[in-house]
Amino acid sequence: MGREFEGKRLLILGGSRISCQVVKKAQEMGAYVLVTDWYALERSPAKQIADEACFVSTTDLDAMEQLVREKKIDGIITGFTDSVLPYYADICERVGLPCYGTREQFEKMTDKTQYKALCRQFGVPTIDSYDVDFHNRTESWDYIRYPVLVKPADSSGARGVAICENEEQMIAACEEAERVSESGKVLVERFVDSCKEVTVFYVFQDGNIILSGMGNRHVKKNQEDSIALPVAYSYPSALLPNYQKNVLPNVEKMLSSVGIKNGMMFMQCMVEDGECLVYDIGYRLTGSLEYLNMKRIGGYDPLEMLIHFAFTGKMADEDLRNVINPNWKVYGSNVSFLMKPGTIGKITGVEDILATEGVIDAVLARHEGETLPPEGKGQLRQIMLRVLGEAPTKEALWNQFKTVYNCLSVTSPEGENLLLPGLEKSDLEGMLD
Repeated sequence: MGREFEGKRLLILGGSRISCQVVKKAQEMGAYVLVTDWYALERSPAKQIADEACFVSTTDLDAMEQLVREKKIDGIITGFTDSVLPYYADICERVGLPCYGTREQFEKMTDKTQYKALCRQFGVPTIDSYDVDFHNRTESWDYIRYPVLVKPADSSGARGVAICENEEQMIAACEEAERVSESGKVLVERFVDSCKEVTVFYVFQDGNIILSGMGNRHVKKNQEDSIALPVAYSYPSALLPNYQKNVLPNVEKMLSSVGIKNGMMFMQCMVEDGECLVYDIGYRLTGSLEYLNMKRIGGYDPLEMLIHFAFTGKMADEDLRNVINPNWKVYGSNVSFLMKPGTIGKITGVEDILATEGVIDAVLARHEGETLPPEGKGQLRQIMLRVLGEAPTKEALWNQFKTVYNCLSVTSPEGENLLLPGLEKSDLEGMLD
C-alpha cells in the first residue's frame, strides 16, 4: 500500500476509540484526516490522533455541509455505528461526494423489522418473530412460547437485549428496548438456544456481490444475569460450503433487490440443526476488525477499499471477483477478551501477545484507569482487547489461542482479576473447515 491519497482530505464521522483504526489507515494511505462529532476532545479518542479535530454534530446537516465546504474535504467516511449511516448518506448527497449506500438502503439494513421481512421475502433463513403490542396489556399473548429474545429494532452492541422466560419479564424488557431504540421499535423473537453462531462477510463492487468469508462466532454465557457474548472467532467455518450452496443464491437476490452496489456487509447467524438463521446485519465496517485477518490471509483490506471509495467512488481499480476468495487457505483467529465491570488498574502481556507466532495485531478497546460501569454488563462494551491471528493447522490455531490467553493479565487497582473465561478447545470441535 502506497501513499496514493497524499494531499487529499478525509473527514471521518465519529471519534470513538475504534475509529482510530480508520484514522491510522487513512494516514498510512497519505490522507490528511479530520474527525468530527459533538463530543469534547477527551471523550473522542480518534480526534486525539487525527490531523485535525472538529466539533460539529454529524446530525446537524447544515453545519456539516458548511464544514465540508470550508475545510475543502475530498472524501467522507464513517466507521462502526449504525446510527450515523443515514446522516453520512445525506451529507455526501448535499456536497456531491461518494457514499457507498443510500439513506434508504442504510435504514433498511439497520432496522431489524425491515431486513427480517426482506429475508422472509427472498427465502433467506431468519429467526421467527412475534408481533407484540406490549402497550396493549389487554391483548392475549397465548401464542407466544417462552423463552423469547427482546431487542431494539435499530440498536447495536447488544444494548437493550434480554432473554425473557415469561410475560412479566417480556414487558419489562420491551420497555427497556424501546427506551434504547432511536425509532422506538422493539423486536420479540423466538429464542434460539444454540451455542453455535457464524458471521458471514460480503464485499460489494459496482453491484457485484462477493462473499469474502465465514467465521465461527464463539459465544459464551460466562456471567450470571447476562446474555452470551462473543469470546472468539475462528475461520473458515465448516458451514461455508452448505451456505454457498443453499443460502448464498437467495442472499444475492435479496441484496440486488435493494440495489446494493458498493461497500461491505456482515450477517450474524444462529446455527440451528445445521441451518444459518440471520439475526443481525451491518452494512458497514465491523467492530470485530476481521478486515485485519483478510488483509494478512487474503491480500485485500475492506477498510482500505472504503477509504479508496470515499475519494474515488470505486472500491478498487481491479475486479475484486478475481481477488477475493472466501475459502481461506489457512486458519484465522480473533480473540475477544471480556472484562467484568470495574476499573482497570493494570494491563500486562500485550507485548507478549504481539510477539506470539501468527498474531497479526492486538487492539485495545480499553486502557488502564478506565471504568466499565455495571450497566455495561451484557453488552459488547465488555470487550477490552481483540487479538487477530493466523495459523497453518487447527492444532496450531488452538495453541495460539492458549498462548494468547496465558499472556494477558487485567487487574483492578486492588489486584482483582477482571477477565472473564474465554474459548475452550471443545468449542472448536466440528466448527472449522
